[in-house]
Amino acid sequence: MKAPVIAIVIPCYNEEEALPITAAKLLSLLDSMHADGLIDPASYVMCSNDGSRDDTWRIISELHAADARIKGISLAHNRGHQYALLAGLMEVKDHCDAAVSIDADLQDDPEAIREMVKKYLDGKEIVYGVRSSRQTDTWFKRNTAHAFYSFQKSMGLETVYDHADYRLMSNRALNLLSYYGESNLFLRGIIPQIGLDTAIVTYSRASRVAGESKYPLKKMLSFSIDGITSFSARPMRWIFFVGLLLLAIDLVVGAYVLYSHFFRETISGWASIMLSVWFLGSLILIAIGIVGEYIGKIFTEVKGRPRYALRDKLID
Repeated sequence: MKAPVIAIVIPCYNEEEALPITAAKLLSLLDSMHADGLIDPASYVMCSNDGSRDDTWRIISELHAADARIKGISLAHNRGHQYALLAGLMEVKDHCDAAVSIDADLQDDPEAIREMVKKYLDGKEIVYGVRSSRQTDTWFKRNTAHAFYSFQKSMGLETVYDHADYRLMSNRALNLLSYYGESNLFLRGIIPQIGLDTAIVTYSRASRVAGESKYPLKKMLSFSIDGITSFSARPMRWIFFVGLLLLAIDLVVGAYVLYSHFFRETISGWASIMLSVWFLGSLILIAIGIVGEYIGKIFTEVKGRPRYALRDKLID
């Protein structure tokens, strides 16, 4: 296989401090990988500016003027990390053999790109960058992250543990990704659904090269909720099963209420209130669950996701 053209896609939001450092490091990496014969000299860096309020776009323009391998697009409005990343990937998909997505803060070790490209040359279409450990995280973030991954799995969502958005995707994988037309983006859930041959490269996560984190707790919680609600109708189905469970409990409670009514002293009206509250409550939950099943099917249909993707084809 000839040396591939690699596009490194960086979503940027208010990264004026980090970008000059990041660009210099990535250009140096491209030079080194080209010298080793791993990539084509036409490989480049694509900066996707997510409507930054600082001088991020000006810096991208200056970097492009200094070295044409630094390219950029700018969203007209701040749309969020996932949209900026997708915009960058869609911009490069027709101009590269494979694209690597990495955040501007370089907490994800850029040297892992070298191993990703080697996996790609071995025939892998998607290569996930996975953290080797979470020792640099706080106790709270480390444990909530693992709990979130476990909860996602229980929801039926296929994700890669300890993987963010650091990955290599072949041109074929990028084109398949373009068929997913949904608005509520959660790329960590969409990309595993593409299939194809995948591999994992582990790395150690470092501190930001400059600037502040753009993912406070509030934004992380919102991102987590979007990830679950975009891929699973199970919460609605759980309501139905809770209703069935309450109906079963209602039968036991009903027997006790009737026994108390006939064989023990009770307050007038107590039996009818207890029976109606439990029985009607369970019926309401069952009804909500049934409606939820239909909403879940609508939810799946309106996503407009491709029904399948072909790995290979033998026609002749």
